[in-house]
Amino acid sequence: MNIPELMAAARAGSIRAAGRLLTLVESPRRAEVLAEIAHTPVRVVGVTGPPGAGKSTTIASLVGVYRRQGLRVAVLAVDPSSPYSGGALLGDRIRMAAHINDPDVLIRSVATRGHLGGLAEAVPAAIRLLAALSYDLILLETVGVGQSEIEIAALADPTLVILNPGAGDAIQAAKAGLLEVADLIVVNKADREGADQTVRDLHAETDAPVLTLSAVRGDGLSAVVQAIEAHHRTDTPTRRTARARSQILSLAHTRLRIHPDLDALAASVAAGHIDPYTAAERLLPTSNGATPAP
Repeated sequence: MNIPELMAAARAGSIRAAGRLLTLVESPRRAEVLAEIAHTPVRVVGVTGPPGAGKSTTIASLVGVYRRQGLRVAVLAVDPSSPYSGGALLGDRIRMAAHINDPDVLIRSVATRGHLGGLAEAVPAAIRLLAALSYDLILLETVGVGQSEIEIAALADPTLVILNPGAGDAIQAAKAGLLEVADLIVVNKADREGADQTVRDLHAETDAPVLTLSAVRGDGLSAVVQAIEAHHRTDTPTRRTARARSQILSLAHTRLRIHPDLDALAASVAAGHIDPYTAAERLLPTSNGATPAP
């Protein structure tokens, strides 16, 4: 099927067609898909945190809540790229298996393929596609492997940071910059020893709301959902514009890293022929869209 036919099938409920379209937005044909769809607002809730914090289990629990509310839910789980195939490592998607046969739940793993910030370059396009396919809410899970930049806040509102009791998670999250992007902090596995101390440590590090949760048991889940909804009501055009700006800059940064002139400019700087400021100016496009030669 061509793209319009795939769109029609996906809108009619075909998960297979939706999957093929998501594959296309990860390919050089992304622009063709985007040309077929109009901008449609959609709620995006981000979930990040260190490995083992329980991000996938928390998301599976949230999906259950939103499905009981009658919402169509999509999950984009952004994984490190396989060093061999470039594909997504499905990792702990098994924790979402309870929803795998629900036609109103779409679960998709997306490979980062070297993109900075823990999100795949195709994710903004995937979000726009899923909105056009009438999904009511998108849950966006990031890599959670200590990425150097965290861009989930550019796409999601709110961003949840999931942490565990003890093990210095609060301090490590602060060092990694996770607390800087947190709209809500959730201490998962809160039935474990050390949860209260972790909450106190977090209050000392951030002004963001701190909630406790046992995702496996469901304890505290309703409070997390209420906090997500309350945060949504406080969103503003200024915040949305700031998120869009960060998103644009992140994507531009990724494209500059693979610019065909970058290696030659780097060699010129290393050899002392030009300074890095001049090289940076030459790497950026001019006002007429052309890029100066090295």
